[in-house]
Amino acid sequence: MESARVFDTTLRDGEQSPGTSFSYDDKRQIAAILDEMGTHVIEAGFPVNSDAEFEAVRDIASSTQTTTCGLARVVDKDIDAALDSGVEMVHTFVSTSDVQIEDSMHATREEVVQRAVESVERITETGTTCMFSPMDATRTDEQFLIDVIEAVTEAGVDWINIPDTCGVATPTRFRAMIEKVCAHTDARIDVHTHDDFGLATANALAGIEAGADQAQVSVNSIGERAGNAAYEEFVMAVESLYQTDTGIDTTRITELSEIVEEKSTIETPGNKPVVGDNAFSHESGIHAAGVIENSDTFEPGVMTPEMVGAERKLVMGKHTGTHSVRERLHERGFDPTEDQVRAVTRRVKDYGAEKRRVTVSDLERFAEEADVDRQQEGEEVRA
Repeated sequence: MESARVFDTTLRDGEQSPGTSFSYDDKRQIAAILDEMGTHVIEAGFPVNSDAEFEAVRDIASSTQTTTCGLARVVDKDIDAALDSGVEMVHTFVSTSDVQIEDSMHATREEVVQRAVESVERITETGTTCMFSPMDATRTDEQFLIDVIEAVTEAGVDWINIPDTCGVATPTRFRAMIEKVCAHTDARIDVHTHDDFGLATANALAGIEAGADQAQVSVNSIGERAGNAAYEEFVMAVESLYQTDTGIDTTRITELSEIVEEKSTIETPGNKPVVGDNAFSHESGIHAAGVIENSDTFEPGVMTPEMVGAERKLVMGKHTGTHSVRERLHERGFDPTEDQVRAVTRRVKDYGAEKRRVTVSDLERFAEEADVDRQQEGEEVRA
């Protein structure tokens, strides 16, 4: 993998998460951080949707250094609103799967091709970068998909996005699809994947491996239904597993995730890769002991908490071992004997076994009950 661009759709598809609504200020704050981090494209919203949406997109476009994008159906008023908002890229889309053409659009394949071509021409004649999406591409008849791609290519489209709208692709199948698409166009290729089967990030990476230039992602993977490929997972996989520089300031990923969690009101699961509370946390005695000696023993190694602006944690609970307890006691200024370490460890395990969270205060209480001495003033704390 030589390169991989990042197209963020948190403010558009991410906001389509049921129950999520970003305010004007929310959008401006999230966009500012994405811009500062070096995100290649920010899809700021759907300008025709409302006056408030138009204003947010317009002001993001005028205040950021990166490329901003506005979404538009293959409808003149949508395209005009996007162009009027001042974005550098307009992303227009139309359904291409038969089920959506017939039962959602109530149109024909011929009408789809005509609308797609006319919309691409309308955008490109203004000098604005045009991205076109054949919506539901992964459930579209293969030959018809190629026909649409060739038609918009001839019309002068700059980018073609291949969306797995309903999340039904597998990495192997999606890779083959992107390879075929690349063979039928000289436009740059972008991919948009959904997480209905937990494969969104894997499919996005497969698309890049197959020749796509860019992937659409959302912070914390928020979006329609089960969400999208996760910004943080995609970026760190490219950086750490493929050893490819994205140009993104990864040290702000945790900060970005926490802000999106707050503004979206969608709680990030503890076991969420990269940004979850447990991503760099250890409770098991064997794991904690290894990590204390060398964090590479039970962490990826190629990705550290420092790389994403997070911290490593040793968590107290029923699986905690003596190494972890000794480490934490020393951090709190205690100087335990080995017998006292074992005694406190038993208390921690018993307390955690009752499904209770073991806090620092609990640990200090257990240490005091075991008569563990405090380190003398001026004595170096062992860590």
